[in-house]
Amino acid sequence: MIRLIAIAALTFVAACGADDPPFRPTGNVGVSVGPNGVTPSVGVGATNGTFNVGLSL
Repeated sequence: MIRLIAIAALTFVAACGADDPPFRPTGNVGVSVGPNGVTPSVGVGATNGTFNVGLSL
């Protein structure tokens, strides 16, 4: 019974994409100068090549 559960769990993990590449952190920093003065910008995120997730401030 335990072997059956272990095989089912291994199959589930392999089918859900657990073997995909790990997410790599990304980031950027910028400064813009315009008529309203200096405006900083910052962004952080993560990517695995297919999906991108990020937050910009």
